[in-house]
Amino acid sequence: MQGLHPTLRGRVRRLWLSIVPISQCAIAAGLAWFIAFDLLNHERPFFAPIAAVVSLGLSLARRWRRSVELIFGVSIGILVGDVVITWIGSGAWQISVVVAAAMAVAVFADKGPMLPTQAASSAVLVATLLPPGDAAAYERAVDAVIGGLIGVLVGALVPVNPARRARRDAAGILNTFRDLSHDLATALRADDEDGVYRVLAKARGSQAAIDGLRADVLAGREVGTLSPLYWGSRPRLKKIAATADPIDNAVRNFRVVNRRALALTQRGVAVEESMIEIIDGIGDVFEVLRQMMLAEPGESPDQADAARALRSVVRKARTSLADDVEDLSEAALLVELRSLLVDLMMVAGLSRMSAIAQLHLTK
Repeated sequence: MQGLHPTLRGRVRRLWLSIVPISQCAIAAGLAWFIAFDLLNHERPFFAPIAAVVSLGLSLARRWRRSVELIFGVSIGILVGDVVITWIGSGAWQISVVVAAAMAVAVFADKGPMLPTQAASSAVLVATLLPPGDAAAYERAVDAVIGGLIGVLVGALVPVNPARRARRDAAGILNTFRDLSHDLATALRADDEDGVYRVLAKARGSQAAIDGLRADVLAGREVGTLSPLYWGSRPRLKKIAATADPIDNAVRNFRVVNRRALALTQRGVAVEESMIEIIDGIGDVFEVLRQMMLAEPGESPDQADAARALRSVVRKARTSLADDVEDLSEAALLVELRSLLVDLMMVAGLSRMSAIAQLHLTK
């Protein structure tokens, strides 16, 4: 795969990461149709496989929520559509009325984003293809229940490893900021304003990765709850989930550090080598934390190894460094670096109070 064009390589990787969700959707769709058509003898159970696929989707997060919203949305749409169309008849303006009524009831019932859409689409079907009171309309509600439940069942029995994706996401973010830390240190040593700005631009583009980490942590918790195969993974997933906020905060603080450094460079102020060494050391810490995320239980580096690597950088970030700088902005840069180190110590498993106490030891 290394020999592929970067665009093609990215697409192949995206497909590879989606293999399990695609397989889940395919299995659930076929199974839902079999139950509704072959076992229950529904004449047109088209919504059973649709409901199964919608409840699963490629996104692993909130599948149980999506299933519930889909089932209740369909039920609301059929009920409202049946009542309203029986009362006012069919036609263009009647469709507008029934859609508005179904969506209003759905919005009143719950704030879920899928609920109003499903209610509206079901109401439209009642107003156009499924006559009020027709058995097919009620069968569609049953098909929605079948599809939604099959989706949840397949998601539980054919699950994605709940910890693996979150570990991969976290390691990818830490890998990116390892490189950015070293790049920032190199740019500052060369007094390269454009280089510092390029690092900041890349750091600003990391939010999608953070959002992906949070989504996969949420999905992992759901899989760990629903799937008996991964009940034993809950403690590990809990540890990984605990790193999501500190990683997010570390990324945000790195951007602040980067902006401080850029402001200094733009004003022609050369950042002290002692500060640059801290930034370089933080890059090394990001690498240790990345390896920690990917290590299996009992392997090195673990949280203790990461904490030791952090302490060596923390010792360099002593507050007395501020006494040697001539520009107040450099003192502010040191403050931001120390704040970033607190976030990284929390990624390594320390509580916030313990991390701050470690900093207070370095005067």
